Amino acid sequence: MAGRLPFTRALVTGASSGIGEAIAEQLGAAGIPQVVVARRTERLQELAARLPGVEVLAADLTTAEGLAAVEARIASEHDPIDLVVNNAGFGTSGAFHELDRDRLEGEIRLNVAALTRLSHAALATMVPRRRGYLLNVSSVASFQPAPKLAVYAATNAFVTSLSESLHEEVRGTGVKVTALCPGLTRTEFQSVSNSESYADTYPEFAWLEADKVAKAALADMARGKPLSVPGVLYRGLSVATGVTPRGLTRRLSGLVQRG
Repeated sequence: MAGRLPFTRALVTGASSGIGEAIAEQLGAAGIPQVVVARRTERLQELAARLPGVEVLAADLTTAEGLAAVEARIASEHDPIDLVVNNAGFGTSGAFHELDRDRLEGEIRLNVAALTRLSHAALATMVPRRRGYLLNVSSVASFQPAPKLAVYAATNAFVTSLSESLHEEVRGTGVKVTALCPGLTRTEFQSVSNSESYADTYPEFAWLEADKVAKAALADMARGKPLSVPGVLYRGLSVATGVTPRGLTRRLSGLVQRG
């Protein structure tokens, strides 16, 4: 990884797969100690076995107990954390009125409520120290409507907005907040969200690899950028979305999902 990363100890949620695991791998390659968080203990232990300086914290962030354990670790003065990566989250694909309401509620609880609490824990610890980094993993879906992934897009719109707001709030304090907004990335997301049926319809050039997303995210985080949008294609789309009339954006999104 080009350039030395400025982090001394990280905490990564959702580290058992996908972008979270790739970020943990990048941090491990840079020799940065870290706490890895997820529900799947065996996956975390496998990660710890192949990376130096890894502390395993198994926690379900949809529960009060899991959240409290991670908040306590972030706030701990013992081996203090100066990078928090909120990567845990999932999506649900399908017609909104046909989806399981409990699953959608769990999606909101993890993608929004848990991320908000851990962001608060991070800044409450970092701002008084006048040093720290918070990386919230969102999606390019946060920039426009996403029919058939409506709740996922809405939760990510919250994450991006929150992160940009916090970036400005802590300006000048020595703390940096970044929202990572990747496009289509090859992870377990497609199978978990039940979107494999239309994922195959996207061309090869539209897909990003998790390790490259992770590398770009950490570099942008180190630079203190408010938004990290890996890939030329998705950076262009994010700009275009900002100038395209919302009615047209909605229609195009709907056509893509029906295609």
